[in-house]
Amino acid sequence: MVKHQPLQVYERQLCLSCITGIYGCRWKRYQRSHDDTTKWELLWSIILLFTFCLLLVWFYFWWEAHNDYNEFNWFLYNRSGEWSDGTVPILATTAAGFTYIAFLMVLALCHVALGQQLNLHWLHKIGVTAALLTTVIGVISVNQTWGQEWDVIPISLQATGPFLHIGALAAVTALSWIVAGQVARSEKTMFQLVVVLLYLSVLLGLYVVPLYISSPCIMDPSTLKQRPDVIGHQGAPMLAPENTLWSFQRALQMNVTGLEADVAISVDGVPFLMHDRTLRRTTDVGKVFPERHMEDASSFNWTDLRQLNAGQWFLKDDPFWTVHTLSSREKRLIANQSVCSLEQLLRLASYHNSTVVFRLRRPPPEHPCYDSWINDTLQAVQESGVPQSLVMWTPDEHRAQVRQLAPGLIQTSVEKRRLQRLHLDGISRLLLRYNQASTQEIGNFSQSNISITLYTINEPWLYSVLWCSGVSSVSSEASHILKKVPYPIWLMRPDEYCLMWVSVDLISFAVVIGIFIFQKYRTSGMRSYNPEQIMLSAAAVRRSSRDLNVMKEKLIFSEVGNGVGSAEELYEDNGYDY
Repeated sequence: MVKHQPLQVYERQLCLSCITGIYGCRWKRYQRSHDDTTKWELLWSIILLFTFCLLLVWFYFWWEAHNDYNEFNWFLYNRSGEWSDGTVPILATTAAGFTYIAFLMVLALCHVALGQQLNLHWLHKIGVTAALLTTVIGVISVNQTWGQEWDVIPISLQATGPFLHIGALAAVTALSWIVAGQVARSEKTMFQLVVVLLYLSVLLGLYVVPLYISSPCIMDPSTLKQRPDVIGHQGAPMLAPENTLWSFQRALQMNVTGLEADVAISVDGVPFLMHDRTLRRTTDVGKVFPERHMEDASSFNWTDLRQLNAGQWFLKDDPFWTVHTLSSREKRLIANQSVCSLEQLLRLASYHNSTVVFRLRRPPPEHPCYDSWINDTLQAVQESGVPQSLVMWTPDEHRAQVRQLAPGLIQTSVEKRRLQRLHLDGISRLLLRYNQASTQEIGNFSQSNISITLYTINEPWLYSVLWCSGVSSVSSEASHILKKVPYPIWLMRPDEYCLMWVSVDLISFAVVIGIFIFQKYRTSGMRSYNPEQIMLSAAAVRRSSRDLNVMKEKLIFSEVGNGVGSAEELYEDNGYDY
């Protein structure tokens, strides 16, 4: 005679097994635990959270830095000597790393929500460490080589801040389900107090964040100034080879109001358009003059420069991934482009009544035009026949002399200076990088009758922010994109934003209170329930364990008298065929 206790019948918990299995390789029920997480695993959880936050900022940085990808690739070219799109591997690894760490964060939160002990597998610890070190190295490298680009984060927050605030508030509000569950299940008063205070501090901080959000797009639409003029930076370099006649013609087709170029001076005194110090990247100098391909561009005479092809590299390297959008006719025109002179550009601008702004690079000291470079350039401007009122003169050297010889030129500075100094030098326009002028400074310069042109503006969100800031004109490599922005992407009255802010905060607060009350009620009901009361009778009605896929984990029986019951007897007593 055998006396046995009812068997416990457990249904498979596939979701829980996947969560604990993927996170800590705990696939079996006996491997899981509801004990408190060890201090070592808590440390790894903090490292995981820090890595997630760092990768989130890193990912956001590269997402918003899309405006300056070409600038970054040019920096890499100056260091390596080979042109390549260095943003592709960075974006790929960043996206992969962020996805992986975010997935681990979700699994960790699921562990906390289900009351499971955190136990990150050693392979994941290696992955987290690799992601952290790689990101830290990337941050240090960018800070050393491209430090000015960090300014894109606060500038972009002027466009994304109000919406990121709503997203962050929604995420923290959703976390209240986990926080409330932990507080309700815990029996330690100190733990409950610390968790609640920490969570409320974060929540209240998000509630008041809009007090510190400043965006020029939160304004009265009636005060919005006219649309900023667009100047084609190096023409339209996304659609044609930079600093070529076809590139400037394509920019004019996009209704730009001005053209911007980089100017060097040949050994025989002819100003020509070239951005780089050498001719390797944008011409076939290595094929025509293989022994001179490393020489400075200004060491060539104009006759030699005319022999070079300045368009085939664009079709080969495809620097902006746009060649596939070009027609066969456009590709033929591009393949036949040559080096363009400053005089050719000025004649084209004069014909279309477009403004011209150029950066003049002084030749090396051994160059025959080292001392006469200003006069040679000014002579080319005067001989081209372009009205002086269309030319923005940027060199600071001999500016007083230039003002006497050509008083009609628009005196432009590429450095931000005090208003008194600008008026003293007769400067009426500034040409600055977009991170060098704040909204307040833009307003101050405008009130002093000094126009500001900011470069390089390629993204619609940045163009919209600067439009709301009151900028008069921008220089862009993507005039075909900005052409499609007839109005700022978003514009909101201050009272509308205040109403949205207060409404979102109130909804969030109500949801959090409701979740805490519900979790308290739910947990108090669960404490009166004993899972060990699951009896075999529930399974006896459905006989076959195969059909139901249940797992019998415990078989407990005790001896009565002197006899020991066998497993066969137990199964027969319960109606099963051994």
